[in-house]
Amino acid sequence: MLQAVKAAVAVGIAWTAAPYLPGVADDYPYYAPLGALVSMYPTLMGSMRNALQTLGGLAVGILLAAAVLIASAPNVVTISLAVGVGALIAATGWFGANREYIPVTVLFVLIVGGPNADSYSIGYLSQVSFGIVIGLLVNMLIFPALSLDAVGRQLSNYRSVLANHLSEVSEALAESWPPERDDWASRNDTVVSVSRDVRAALHYADESRKANPRARIHHRDVSADYDDLAALETVTFHVRDLTYVLTGAVWGTPVNVELKPELRPSLSLALDAVAAVLRDWDSGKTDLTAYSAAADALTSLMTELDQRRDPAPATSMGAATAIAMDIARILAALHSRLEQPPTPATDA
Repeated sequence: MLQAVKAAVAVGIAWTAAPYLPGVADDYPYYAPLGALVSMYPTLMGSMRNALQTLGGLAVGILLAAAVLIASAPNVVTISLAVGVGALIAATGWFGANREYIPVTVLFVLIVGGPNADSYSIGYLSQVSFGIVIGLLVNMLIFPALSLDAVGRQLSNYRSVLANHLSEVSEALAESWPPERDDWASRNDTVVSVSRDVRAALHYADESRKANPRARIHHRDVSADYDDLAALETVTFHVRDLTYVLTGAVWGTPVNVELKPELRPSLSLALDAVAAVLRDWDSGKTDLTAYSAAADALTSLMTELDQRRDPAPATSMGAATAIAMDIARILAALHSRLEQPPTPATDA
């Protein structure tokens, strides 16, 4: 809603002020609102980038049209050729989302401008530039978007989803075998989807703080957020792996493996302890009590695996060993982040 209001305000100001531009520009006031709309991106950095790419595209389109006018008269062949070249340049992606303005500008200058192509080009470029400046000013002065608090919520949700998933797997191991509930086996796609959402939110927050005056008041260590995300993505990889292993132990897919019944209680305790580590991290605790408990549970599991390995065939120990190694790697990924102070929340 705020972005829509800012777009409406920018267009209104541009349309009102456009006739006051000097020279031939006042003959084409309708292009100023177009420039204002072009600069209305949710983030200031995105607005500036889009504005520069648009102006660059317009300049290229005008140059292509000028080449046609200098070389020969506009006709079906020359106009088509210039538009085709413009479309090829647009296809490179150098000019961002508004790259289609290149061939459109060629058409406008050659067909709409016609015999007055030079004055039309000057007026077109001047009015669009004027509208872009107004749009950037409105975007900067009226509550420029700063999406930092969303990152904290998304990371918290990510930790909760992983912790809940591990708790469900832990409960499945503690139940009668094979477990009656199978919803935990289908959580992998959900975890990956949450990971993508967090990365998108973090990228948007990082973009929103660049060149944003509000970022001087509302601070957040985005680099620490990226480190948290990297740790959680590592955790996600190993959580998905151990889920696949357990799925194979229960239903024989995607790989048929065996899980010794006597090892399930220790695995359940270790997974539940890891879930507690994630919840402690989410709550901001830094005493590492839950981490120490998880490390102890992993040590007990490894000891039990060593004790049972000699008389047992390797195939019957493979699933438990694979899960134990996943737990060890999860704890290794979490350790460095748990030693860091939590990123303070903002009201941005």
